[in-house]
Amino acid sequence: MAANIEKTKRCCRYAVDNNCMPIAPHLMYPQFVDEATERQLAIHMDLVLLGKCEEVWVIGNKLSKGMAIELEQAKWWGKHIRYFDDDDEMKEVSHD
Repeated sequence: MAANIEKTKRCCRYAVDNNCMPIAPHLMYPQFVDEATERQLAIHMDLVLLGKCEEVWVIGNKLSKGMAIELEQAKWWGKHIRYFDDDDEMKEVSHD
């Protein structure tokens, strides 16, 4: 879990360095939402935030259930989706 948090921070910094405003609910929500008992609430809040975003970044090729829900909704809304590898260089990759 600590490695995932550090990776997320690094990806958010990359977004800032590229003139984007990152939104990473999985860094914020665990501070006050109990994943075990409030999962649906967290997903609802994620989707509300997603609705405000211009684009969605998918980093790496492993999707959690929550990420899959967000990605499906983003596609349905017609959001621009960008895919990146998950190494330290954050290279954008094509996705079919």
